[in-house]
Amino acid sequence: MSEKRTATIIAAHGRHYLAESDGLKLQCVTRGKKTNVAVGDIVHITLTSADQGVIDKIEERKTLLYRSDQYKSKLLAANLTQLFIVVATEPGFTDDLVSRALVAAEAAGIKAHLILNKTDVVAALPRTRERVAPYAALGYPVHEVSATAQPEDTIATLRPLLAGQSSILIGQSGMGKSSLINLLVPEADIATREISAALDTGKHTTTFTRLYTLPDLGPESAIIDSPGFQEFGLYHLSEGMLERAFVEFEPYLGHCKFYNCRHLIEPQCAVLAAVEEGKIAKMRHTLYAQLLHESSQTLY
Repeated sequence: MSEKRTATIIAAHGRHYLAESDGLKLQCVTRGKKTNVAVGDIVHITLTSADQGVIDKIEERKTLLYRSDQYKSKLLAANLTQLFIVVATEPGFTDDLVSRALVAAEAAGIKAHLILNKTDVVAALPRTRERVAPYAALGYPVHEVSATAQPEDTIATLRPLLAGQSSILIGQSGMGKSSLINLLVPEADIATREISAALDTGKHTTTFTRLYTLPDLGPESAIIDSPGFQEFGLYHLSEGMLERAFVEFEPYLGHCKFYNCRHLIEPQCAVLAAVEEGKIAKMRHTLYAQLLHESSQTLY
């Protein structure tokens, strides 16, 4: 009888996966054409050789973070407890991506933080702080660091936040995400090379999501690095999920004149009144309207 093992998916590239089970790394494939496996998934594997296996079953997920366009969805990671959005003083970041990532986290039940990197670029710091202030005002913690200029302080700020958590770092290219990962996981470069070789991804190491365990921070501690991306589609979120994923809407939900109010143009809408009064940022309401439009365009 073939040996069976329980393992955690630590990297994914196309339909090839790398799983870890008690220190043993296993190259895995799914049965048939299924590609519904995410990094962070706990899976049951039947070994086909000493270091290869087939994924039989995915254990029920506590959380699942994914993005989607109108044609398909892309799984980012499973069983996360928190998400860090990395922004920086330079190059410029887009509020659209930050806001969408926050909405995705809320919809998935994952705690969200912002990391403001490159605080050593003093000239751009006041303006960048101004730009992240609205997110801090919504209750999302903002952690200021400089991965290259103040590595020790950066580690001291971030490591305690990772203990006992399964965290993912996301952000646009150029925000310094790789520098942060290399600080927090000193052996990341070697691990990435090993994973690249195992998954045969060639040299382009940042095109796949990967999980690093942080055993010195206690059991369950892990950090997931994702490829830099410029867009975060949320076509999969329904109207009901969307209005609840904007935390600042919460006090006003259920107070509109119409019970099925969409908070767009309806008369006596409590959310629109709050936007007019400046209690909800116009930028956020505009994004809500955009996401509502996208969710009606889904083709899959």
